[in-house]
Amino acid sequence: MNFNLLVTFLDGTNREVSGIAADLVAFEAHFDLSVARLNQDMKITHLLWLAWHVLKRSGETKNTFDKWVEGVEGVEASDPKA
Repeated sequence: MNFNLLVTFLDGTNREVSGIAADLVAFEAHFDLSVARLNQDMKITHLLWLAWHVLKRSGETKNTFDKWVEGVEGVEASDPKA
């Protein structure tokens, strides 16, 4: 159930985040959408929200989602580092 996302911030830095089941459960509760449907109905907001939730859960950001996303250039799926 783990997933990895690469976030690129406006300041040029990158951050790879690794999500766990708790992030997926929170996603489903927040969006009322099964993660199984992401292949069909995925929005960039979904990926950004998941990345933000991982960082919030781990204490790496205290910002609200709206404030945090103001500093993000993009997000994409990534392979876990070997």
